[in-house]
Parts: sequence; C-alpha cells; structure tokens
Amino acid sequence: MISARRTARAVGTLMLAGFFLYGIGTSIAATASPSALLTTGAVMMLLNSVAVVAVGALMLPVLRPHAAAVAVGYLATRIFEGAFLAVGAIALLAGFGNINFLAYNIAMAGLGVGSLFFCVALYRSRLVPRFLAVWGFVGYASFAAGCFLELSEVAGAGLVASVPGGLFEIFFAIWLIARGFASTAAIAVTAPA
Repeated sequence: MISARRTARAVGTLMLAGFFLYGIGTSIAATASPSALLTTGAVMMLLNSVAVVAVGALMLPVLRPHAAAVAVGYLATRIFEGAFLAVGAIALLAGFGNINFLAYNIAMAGLGVGSLFFCVALYRSRLVPRFLAVWGFVGYASFAAGCFLELSEVAGAGLVASVPGGLFEIFFAIWLIARGFASTAAIAVTAPA
C-alpha cells in the first residue's frame, strides 16, 4: 500500500511541477533575448519533458493490471509529448519560435488523443472516482481538438480548448497527492512481478 501511495504522490507532484516548469520556462524563454534567461527558460522546459515521461513510467505498473495495452500506450503518449516539447525548447534556444509553436501543438494533440484511452482505463478500473475519469476524457478531447485547430491555423483555439483539460490535470494531480489511487491500485503496484 505504501508503494501505491508514493506512486500517486509522485505522479501528482510531477504533473503539478510540469505546469510550473513549462509555464514559467516558456514565459522566460519566449520573451528573453539570447541570454542566460533564455537558457534558464529552455532548461525548465526540458525538465518538464523529463517530468512528463516520468508520469507515464510511474503510471505503467499502476495501469498494467487493469489495462496492459493502455498502460504501454500511455507511456508512449508521454514519451511522444516529452520528445516534441524538448524539440520545441531546443528550437527556442536556436531562435526558431515558430518550430516551438508547432512542436507544442503536436505534443499536446498527441497527449490529448493518447490520454483518452488513459481516461477510459481510469473509468473502468475505478482507480480514481469516475467523475474524474469523465472530466479527463472531456478535457483531453477538447484539448486535442483545440491543438488540431491551432495546427490548422485557427488562432487561439488551443488556448480556449485547453481550459477543461488543464483544470482536470491540476485537480487530478491534487487528488493523487491528497487521496491517492483506489485500494485496487495498492495490490497491483505492490504485487511481486
């Protein structure tokens, strides 16, 4: 049980850290001219990439007993997201803000689509309350649609569409830190391989 509780707290903490790392890092890197500030912002963005991949890796043993294919798919989704966000950070360092914009929207569209299956697995397994899984599904679907619209040059669609998914991720992270997974997760995480 301790292992499941620690995993839940770690996932929640990493999700919240990702918001701060990417949000602050992007703000710094996008507005700074070539300087130490630009490098600091890009490093924060790269640390976010590590955090999002770690979320997928930590969720793998939690989800695997309930939905093995989804567990692997969610990890792949987070690796995809982290890789594209890292490309964007490096592009900002090289002075290519337009590539960062493109990489961000591709990363977030992939996260949105891949996380739909994650939310279905959460709903079926009851690892968290079902209202959270439904909220996540709606939020990620909206997020993916907004990013696809941004990629189709509908300016501002991604920002508006990110609100339900962003609020879900914050609430989900806080839920995991405060409450953890349902008791079924404790057995799955601590069971010997």
